[in-house]
Amino acid sequence: MTIAGSDSGGGAGIQADLLTFAAHGVYGASAITCITAQNPSTVDGIVPIDPDMIAKQMKTVSDGFPVTAAKTGMLYSAEIIREVAAADISQGIPVLVVDPVMVAASGARLLKADAISAMCNDLLPQARVITPNLHEAEILCGHAISSVDELRQAAHEIGDKYDVACVAKGGNLGGEDVVDVLYDEGEESVFTSPRVQVRQSHGAGCAFSAALTANLARGMLMKDAVEAAKSYVSGALEHARAIGDHYPLHFFWRARLQAD
Repeated sequence: MTIAGSDSGGGAGIQADLLTFAAHGVYGASAITCITAQNPSTVDGIVPIDPDMIAKQMKTVSDGFPVTAAKTGMLYSAEIIREVAAADISQGIPVLVVDPVMVAASGARLLKADAISAMCNDLLPQARVITPNLHEAEILCGHAISSVDELRQAAHEIGDKYDVACVAKGGNLGGEDVVDVLYDEGEESVFTSPRVQVRQSHGAGCAFSAALTANLARGMLMKDAVEAAKSYVSGALEHARAIGDHYPLHFFWRARLQAD
C-alpha cells in the first residue's frame, strides 16, 4: 500500500508508486493524503485530504487485503502524519517504508515546517527503513552534507537516532557516479552506479521507495532490496521517453527490453 499524495502529472506520488508496484509484480493499493495540481516543472496547488478519511482508506485497504508492506510519501501536515502513524499501528502493517518527502525537485515545499517534528517523533521510529535524499538527510541529521564520507556519517546518525534502517541517497552530490548508503542494524553498505544523464528526475525518489517496498514485500533482504531498487530506478531514468515538454520515468522499461 502507498500512503501518499496524488500527482496530476502522473510522474510521481501515488501514480508513480502504483506503476512501480505493477512493474514489480505486486498488487498495489493506496491511501491518498493530498491532491496536487502539478507537472514535472511546477506545483501549482495542494489540497490535503481530511486525516480521518486517510485513516479510513488505510483501514479499508487493510481489512480487504493482506498488506505485507506499505510506504509513505507526501504527508504534508502534522495532523496527517499523526493519523497515519496511529493507523499504521492499529492496522498492524508489518513493514513500513518512509520516504520523508519534504521538498519537490522544483523547489516547492511539500511538508509544512511544523510537520517535521511530528514526522521525527511519531512516524520515523515506526519505520523499518527511511529513504531521505541529500537535502532531507541534512534536515534529519542537522548538518550539511558535501561528500560521500559525510553522507555515510549522516546515514549512521539518522539510523541510530531513530532506530531504523536508513538509505541516504547521494544523487545531489554530483560527480560521475551516484553513491547511496544503507545503514542497517550497525552494518553499512555503499552502492555506487554510473550517473544517468537525464533532463528530469521527477518521481525518481518515489519510484525508489516504491521499488524498495515491493522488494521487501516479496521477501528480499534489505541490502538486496535496496540494490535492486537502485538498479530499477537507473533503468527507468535511462529509458525515459519524451512526452510533450517532459521526460517522465519509464516505469516498465524492463518489459520494453524483453519485448525488443
